[in-house]
Amino acid sequence: MPVADRRTEDGRLMGVVLLVRHGQASFGTDDYDVLSPTGWAQGRRLGRWLAGQGVVPTSLVRGDMRRHRETLEAAAETAGWSLEATVDADWDEFDHLGVVAGHSDVAASMGDRKAFQRVFEEATARWTAGEGTYDETWAGFVGRVRDALGRAVASAGPGCTVVVATSGGVIGVVAALLADPDDDRPDALARRWARANAVMVNSSVTRVVAGSTGPRLLSLNEHAHLDADLLTYR
Repeated sequence: MPVADRRTEDGRLMGVVLLVRHGQASFGTDDYDVLSPTGWAQGRRLGRWLAGQGVVPTSLVRGDMRRHRETLEAAAETAGWSLEATVDADWDEFDHLGVVAGHSDVAASMGDRKAFQRVFEEATARWTAGEGTYDETWAGFVGRVRDALGRAVASAGPGCTVVVATSGGVIGVVAALLADPDDDRPDALARRWARANAVMVNSSVTRVVAGSTGPRLLSLNEHAHLDADLLTYR
């Protein structure tokens, strides 16, 4: 985001939070929480792209998952960033395997991305509707993401750029909260989240402006840095 576009009408420079979805993880393997070779390539491509845009972070933040750490490492390598990242577990993804565990078709879907996506959407619809028992409720997930966003926005003072490595479900919550902040009905929030979460690209960037009137969603799911061969959703 060019500096000129981050000024308020009275000339003050706003802060910005860049939410980076992690690169492709290792779907269908014993350890999902590891970047695939494609995920590492996505992260390195992202770093070069952000550096080309003149992005110089004043702070780096990541969730407490390996795929968050590795994505930030890949991006920092090509962007030339040397800052040490702050770890904030509130940026972690919800337990998607726990949410889908009760679905009757989950075992058969684990080796097929399209089949798993169908199971995932059906299971998360039950979760967001409050049906079933989970270690973390939908409301609890939304609450911790709201808290994490608040901390990131508070640290994004005038002219500051905070880069956060996190997950698609988390970014979907941020988008759902900021797309229509006046409509916080649980069912409406869940619908907005489902739409955003379904199209989130690996290593995409979502921009949140931190101004005097609170956070505002500037862009969602930017992925111009990816060629077709690096475009993945899971």
